[in-house]
Amino acid sequence: MMKLAPYPEYRETGETWFKNVPAHWKTLPLCAVARTKSITNCVDRELLSVYLDLGVIRFSDVKEKRTNATSEDLSKYQAVDPGDFVLNNQQAWRGSVGVSKYSGIVSPAYLVLEVHSELYPDYANVLFRDRKMVNQYLVSSKGVGSIQRNLYWPHLKRATVAIPPVDEQVRIAKVVKSKAAQINKFIRNKRRLIELLKEQKQNVINQAVTRGLDPKVNFKPSGVEWIGDIPEHWDARRLRTLAAVRASGVDKNTNEDEVPVMLCNYVDVYKNDRITAAIDFMKATATPEEIRAFELKAGDVIITKDSESWDDIAIPTFVPETIPGVVCAYHLALIRPFSGEIEGEFLFRAFSSDPVADQFRIAATGVTRFGLAQGAIKGAFFPLPPLEEQRAIIAHINEKCAEISQAISRAEREIELMREYRTRLISDVVTGQVDVRGIEVPEVADEELLALEEDTADADDVIDDEGDMDETD
Repeated sequence: MMKLAPYPEYRETGETWFKNVPAHWKTLPLCAVARTKSITNCVDRELLSVYLDLGVIRFSDVKEKRTNATSEDLSKYQAVDPGDFVLNNQQAWRGSVGVSKYSGIVSPAYLVLEVHSELYPDYANVLFRDRKMVNQYLVSSKGVGSIQRNLYWPHLKRATVAIPPVDEQVRIAKVVKSKAAQINKFIRNKRRLIELLKEQKQNVINQAVTRGLDPKVNFKPSGVEWIGDIPEHWDARRLRTLAAVRASGVDKNTNEDEVPVMLCNYVDVYKNDRITAAIDFMKATATPEEIRAFELKAGDVIITKDSESWDDIAIPTFVPETIPGVVCAYHLALIRPFSGEIEGEFLFRAFSSDPVADQFRIAATGVTRFGLAQGAIKGAFFPLPPLEEQRAIIAHINEKCAEISQAISRAEREIELMREYRTRLISDVVTGQVDVRGIEVPEVADEELLALEEDTADADDVIDDEGDMDETD
């Protein structure tokens, strides 16, 4: 990383959010460098949107659109010109702002400001997206909670901004772009490493569950096309012969005539390999019959039975210990292994293997929401080694997966630290805490930076064309 030093001389700003600036910089209220634009009807322009990480982009460039709806009436949409400052009126406090490089239109849910020529657009973009500036959008927003807050321009326009000379703005923007490119390359490479490690983890499970641990073993056809050959002393059996399958209908409602319980719900299963008492379960109620059928016991496996995506069907988790008072919720199926037939943890790993999981993806039915019939779950085939071999396979998978999981955690932590460094560096540069005037950095093309930012942007950063964040359940 580059070694940066402070400016030789500073002066106090009188502000709480940045206390001093280089002595030769100006400090002005936002309204002195940015003003509201009159709404212009330009329906023939292309639609623009905002990413939390990317700023203003063309909606056509959004790779994963969370919403497809665009208002049929575009007469109230606002024109945006290159260099305009665009703020999501409801999400600016999260950082959904940016200076546009494009001509286009945005919905009435945005505030569009014309930026003074004294501000170099690339500098303005990093200045207005700095975390300290984002905090000013928060304190200038009105609303309750963190979902619906509206920006209050009469307050925000008084926020003080730091303005260096134009040639210095150009230098700052260039440094930020270069360092952002370096950091994003690092993050992109770490993400690719994580994907490779996840593939390695999956291969460990696939190999052990369907081929065993002995490389010299003889194989035989399993009789099931998607499982293929298995060790000659193994069986391939339908799940109904190995475990009881119960589709849960326990909902999240609370009824006075029912018993208070804790719910293990869809998200708990989807996000955790193991269900333990440490999870913060949802409170609900259930009938005594439901509790007897769906209270979690040691060795249980739970799978997702319904989902909005076919490839999220039959995602499993394992219950290593009995958890009194916790029951399996709706959209899930509870699978309880028959004693002496199959180990619960081996069954969990088998559900995680691609050859077994493919059966459920194929069996899932639906259009906008997919589901598994109980018969499809019971009728699925599973490879079945002897019990002692199952236990050896479990130990092998746990050991190998623990090593890989540690490597993934290290890479994720490195990404987190690098993101923190990037945020701190940009903030220090645009508020004048470090002097970059003598720093030489390579040129970075806008297209290269955008591609890197898209690679490293979080998937939930998309803002839809109506200017609202798409919140998921």
